[in-house]
Amino acid sequence: MTQATAPIDRQAVVARHAVTLTAADPQHVLTVGNGDFAYTADITGMQTFTDYHDAKAAMMRGQVAVNTATMSSWGWHEMPNPEGYVLDDAMSRYDTARGPVSYPDRYDMEQAMRGNVTDENKPGAWLHANPQRIDLGRIGLQLRSTPGGDIETDPAALTGIHQTLDLWTGIIETSFRYAGELVRVQTAAAPDSARVGFRISSHLLLDGRLTVSVRFPYASEGFFQTSDWDSPARHTSVLTSGGSGSASVLRQLDGTSYRVDLDTDGADIAASAEPHHFTVTAAQPTLELVAEFLPDPAVPREQGAATMGFPMVRDASTRSWKAFWCSGAALDFQGSSDPRAYELERRTVLSQYLTAVNSAGVTPPQETGLITNSWQGKFHLEMHLWHAAHFATWGRPALLERSMPWYLSILDQARATAARQGYPGARWPKHVGPDGRESPSPIGSLLIWQQPHPLYLLELLWRASDADKQSTLVNDYAELVHETATFMAAFTEERNGVFHLPAPVMPAQEFYDAATTEDPTFELAYWWWGLEIAQLWRERAGHARREDWTQIQDNLIRPHSDGGRYTAVATEPYLRCDDHPSLLAAFGLVPPTPLIDPDQMEKTLLDVLETWDWPTAWGWDFPVMAMTAARLGNPDLAIDCLLKDEAKNQLSPVGHNPQMRGILPLYLPGNGSLLAAVSLIAAGSDTSPGGFPETGWTVKAEGFIPWPSTEQAVRRSSAR
Repeated sequence: MTQATAPIDRQAVVARHAVTLTAADPQHVLTVGNGDFAYTADITGMQTFTDYHDAKAAMMRGQVAVNTATMSSWGWHEMPNPEGYVLDDAMSRYDTARGPVSYPDRYDMEQAMRGNVTDENKPGAWLHANPQRIDLGRIGLQLRSTPGGDIETDPAALTGIHQTLDLWTGIIETSFRYAGELVRVQTAAAPDSARVGFRISSHLLLDGRLTVSVRFPYASEGFFQTSDWDSPARHTSVLTSGGSGSASVLRQLDGTSYRVDLDTDGADIAASAEPHHFTVTAAQPTLELVAEFLPDPAVPREQGAATMGFPMVRDASTRSWKAFWCSGAALDFQGSSDPRAYELERRTVLSQYLTAVNSAGVTPPQETGLITNSWQGKFHLEMHLWHAAHFATWGRPALLERSMPWYLSILDQARATAARQGYPGARWPKHVGPDGRESPSPIGSLLIWQQPHPLYLLELLWRASDADKQSTLVNDYAELVHETATFMAAFTEERNGVFHLPAPVMPAQEFYDAATTEDPTFELAYWWWGLEIAQLWRERAGHARREDWTQIQDNLIRPHSDGGRYTAVATEPYLRCDDHPSLLAAFGLVPPTPLIDPDQMEKTLLDVLETWDWPTAWGWDFPVMAMTAARLGNPDLAIDCLLKDEAKNQLSPVGHNPQMRGILPLYLPGNGSLLAAVSLIAAGSDTSPGGFPETGWTVKAEGFIPWPSTEQAVRRSSAR
């Protein structure tokens, strides 16, 4: 590796990877947003061809599609619950050493998706699907080849398409021809509100062959659906005038209400004959439109297109994205002879953009962000680390910090979960909505690797902050750290002086029998590291280390091994070679601990590479392997793992990491974990310098925060 020292031309790096599209594709959409709000556009720069991007319609055509929704961190809805289902209705009992314990596991995903839910699973099905994230509305073009003609529904009617997402400014520039006329669209989102703006230029506006459509759906309980267009009687959309060229739409969906303010440069806004459908019509060749989505309909309306106009949104987007790219870390692989370097640079740039848009809000993100729904839009907290840890290691801790207070907001519920299971402290759930209510799941309710996540995220945040901020963090999160670690300590089970992670437990490799599985390798190492973080935070607050926690750390069972290689769990079957090779995260994501022997982990990594069923792996598994290789001091192998040519380890032209054809057409944990692995390769840890391969790589790197190392803690533990 050649390490250059001149400052990186960040704009040049970002510009190299601007996204350019020249044809419609149902999988390829572009998104503008700010972490808490996002608007996703099709090839017109707006949400014009709704059916073309509908996932169910695409499946009927034998295609995969990403829909074009407008989504936010605050836009949620709950279906009526006439049966009054509560979490206790979905519980099953498990035998443990401390007696029977109830877990909310009565949910069958296949039944729910097929619509044939049994009576036993009906409470779990309702609770699993509610609340759901909603599509706040679609704003698209209405194109007609002749005045008064039918609205165009086929993107094949467009010619001369050229669409670019300028990553440096966050602005989508689109041009195409329709019916012989040129159409230009600029699309931008505000950096600090749920506001999106458009500038549309075309002579088609003059005779009504081009108008703008604003449409609103009902919510959907579907696994990956954001909207229901077939239930107009179940919601209301009331239009009120806001003055010249302005209007508001008051939305009501059962108990959910919000408002949409529309501001134009003098266009007419009127209701159409179709319910929940409004049309914006201009009599000039240019139309500027800004839509703001407000969670509180009672907020006073801001008046005036001059105040709310498109130039303001465009300029704010430009300033915000320039500040983003100029902050934190950067990489430049220009001049590398290894052909993979350009692709890795592309992946890092696009992943930075996508995670800033989708994963940097005030709540943990869903796996498909603010682009489309997966699991009804709920959070998977075991994925929060993959979504957001990299913000700290790339030197942008403020983007991680936004979501951490959410854990404080649900701390009492986490305590209640632990207490229901007979433990002190707080147990963090896996699958939740914004209110922190756990969703029934035969896997999620028994998963434990999300438990140390808040500790690790806080530690990364602390390391990336200045001294004053560090002191504030220690004070603000002392209770959360204590309660999280208290549960972890209590969850272990002592047998003859040795501490275990007992059944029932579901490891991160989610295909074991939770009722009998014990001592998963990754989780054991993560338990040691989580307790170590809690000990460090006690010391930072001026308190002594907890001796009872130290006793657990010193006497945790070592992971099971076979033939000099680690297995995934300590109970039969010891290792399945499919799904996540998460045992590798015990030395990579987790820094060195007394539990893991590096030589044995190296043999394990090589064995996994040779024997794993890679089509069953997921997008974050390849960065996990890369982190393990990096911790082992092998950057060549780290790059081989990170860019391994497998179906679920690809990034599309727009940066999406698709998984499970048709069900997860994008997967942001793949993007975030890639950035985490790259930062470990680039910066190393406190005690181990990073670095890319020696041959074929010319690298400029700046602004990275080294990952933690525990060598001092390991020595301290070994000396006892």
